[in-house]
Amino acid sequence: MAIVTASNKALTVNPLKQSQALGATLAFLGLKGTMPLFHGSQGCTAFAKVVLVRHFREAIPLATTAMTEVTTILGGEENVEQAILTLVEKANPEIIGLCSTGLTETRGDDIEGFLKEIRDRHPELNDLAIVFAPTPDFKGALQDGFAVAVESIVKEIPRAGGLRTEQVTVLAGSAFTPGDVQEIKEIITSFGLVPIFVPDLGASLDGHLEDSYSAVTVSGTTLKQLREVGSSAFTLALGESMRGAAKILEERFGTPYEVFGELTGLEPVDEFIQALAILSGNSVPEKYRRQRRQLQDAMLDTHFYFGAKRVSLALEPDLLWSTVHFLQSMGAQIHAVVTTTRSHLLEKLPVKSITIGDLEDFESLAGGSDLLIGNSNVGAIAKRLSIPLYRLGLPIYDRLGNGQFTKVGYRGTMELLFGIGNLFLEAEEARVKQFQEFGTVSAEF
Repeated sequence: MAIVTASNKALTVNPLKQSQALGATLAFLGLKGTMPLFHGSQGCTAFAKVVLVRHFREAIPLATTAMTEVTTILGGEENVEQAILTLVEKANPEIIGLCSTGLTETRGDDIEGFLKEIRDRHPELNDLAIVFAPTPDFKGALQDGFAVAVESIVKEIPRAGGLRTEQVTVLAGSAFTPGDVQEIKEIITSFGLVPIFVPDLGASLDGHLEDSYSAVTVSGTTLKQLREVGSSAFTLALGESMRGAAKILEERFGTPYEVFGELTGLEPVDEFIQALAILSGNSVPEKYRRQRRQLQDAMLDTHFYFGAKRVSLALEPDLLWSTVHFLQSMGAQIHAVVTTTRSHLLEKLPVKSITIGDLEDFESLAGGSDLLIGNSNVGAIAKRLSIPLYRLGLPIYDRLGNGQFTKVGYRGTMELLFGIGNLFLEAEEARVKQFQEFGTVSAEF
């Protein structure tokens, strides 16, 4: 059992976490024809947009109710109404993902009440899906906001229907990249199942060119698919943070579910593949048997470099859970852990202690590590401590290909294995070279 402590500093220095509203926006971007809408100031929206654009290097649709000092005091209903009507006129979205911010949550705007009154005044909005996600950025983190958005989606949009035995709902958490979602989709469909991903970042943020510009998302889970979620025979919840949404589907439609906390590493992927085989009634395709043998060989090739290495991590809880277990399965030791928000997973992690804090806390704890794992904001710390950094999480703005990076399944595990293993190999070669140079200098004296 890990000892979890929260930093008691008066302020955050060098933040690690991203806001709930940013996480909710990321979830909404996995739906087709969607416009995320921040109910807050223009600055809140601009900051979130910059983070996502730098990470994915794609155009990110994002709108704002543009609250000012006066409208914040008097109430934001008029701003919400005007923003929705303007978006319908100019962008014609099928779905609007409305996210609150710290500004409007502090004031206490009754956004659900606003939406009911707006629909009463504007019956032309009856066919427009408006999903509200309460995401104050003064608490929680990206993972929390993402989970809240998914829960709001499955509460609001799916409808009951006839059972479709081959259809499964896949709730993909914030720890999974667009490349991860693509890999998972390929694995599931290989068993003859028909998955509906909520959300489907693999279709929307994978980095692809479109024939024409669109003000809203052009790919992702469609509104029609979302309404058909109630007909699914099973729910696969990927990431512990998706358990709440899976429970909502069970309560609404009686859909059974299973949570998979990790899809990286030999044993977790084996369990996932076995579950799909049982669920579908089909045998495991030969290509995955071969990929499994390839991963076993890769583990044999790389375990010399992982053994007894001290690794420090600064990640969101879901991603932290899978990464820690993967590293320990390869013989690495966890030196220090810092995360962003509370999760009941934290106490279950097989490490000594976990700090809920910022990157200043991380820098003070990570000294003496052989490797750091975190987003690009950890880069400056890695330079100061002269420790290699493996970039994981969000944002990553100093590396290309974040939309296609994969760390799940047998192939994704190999990609992660080689990426981290090569850093250990480079560090070892550097130490050997330094020792040889020192020996040469000593011999001269």
